[in-house]
Amino acid sequence: MASTDLRPPGPRPSRDFPAASHELAGLDALDTHQGARTSLRRVLWGKALPPAVAVALVLTVWQGLTWARVTDDYMLPPPSAVWHSLTDLWFRGTLLDVVWTSVWRGLSGFLLALAIGTPLGLLVARVRFVRAAIGPVLQGLQSLPSVAWVPPAVLWLGLDDSMMYAVILLGATPSIAGGLVSGIDQVPPLFLRAGRSLGATGLRGARHVVMPAALPGYLAGLKQGWAFSWRSLMAAEIIASSPDLGLGLGQLLESGRETSDMARIFLAIVLILLVGVVVDLLVFGPLERRMLRRRGLRP
Repeated sequence: MASTDLRPPGPRPSRDFPAASHELAGLDALDTHQGARTSLRRVLWGKALPPAVAVALVLTVWQGLTWARVTDDYMLPPPSAVWHSLTDLWFRGTLLDVVWTSVWRGLSGFLLALAIGTPLGLLVARVRFVRAAIGPVLQGLQSLPSVAWVPPAVLWLGLDDSMMYAVILLGATPSIAGGLVSGIDQVPPLFLRAGRSLGATGLRGARHVVMPAALPGYLAGLKQGWAFSWRSLMAAEIIASSPDLGLGLGQLLESGRETSDMARIFLAIVLILLVGVVVDLLVFGPLERRMLRRRGLRP
């Protein structure tokens, strides 16, 4: 008697499951970035060439305007005059000191604002009474121009570095705290419930659940906080100019105004812009790319 197969008709698991697994593996391969090692030429072509072309275009237009005599050289100096001012500071040995003085103040003030704004943001986001009391004040401080803090800081603390740091803190701390609050507000409640079920409560939950989930908003707050730190510092250096404070980029800009040296003014503006671009490329750019890669949003 022939054996009877009682299994229902259809694909047999022993034969079809390997084929299905191969199909799924192929779909996963489509979603996975199969990238080889990027050559140096391609990196330079894709990342270094576009900014270089943009800078060259700006310099060409600038030089063309000076050649066309659209205004006096006093109002719009040629790029060669700005370069001469740069080399003059370099040979005097003061260029690096000027840049480092402002960079050190800006980074130190930003780190202080980070140390204050992060726990403040956590407190406002997680404690309802604190949010009701301080939340509107933080929002209002973000819209207040940082330059408004310079006169009272000078009267309270005098013309020294503590006045600079106070202005930076008052300008950057609300932005960092507000960014963290916004990031925590966007954390899905399912993450919080899953963390509590696994025992992640209190500080442990804030470290392992809340902060990683709120990282995009927090990073945006950090970038905005650095922008406020740098702008607050430049405003303080321009307004509260004094020999006791040393020579920073803001003082360099103000000294160019006092001596009617437009080339020095343009040089200070270029250096201020350059520092902001370099900090973004070396600090916040890699952090943002790493966050996007870890979340699967960038290959």
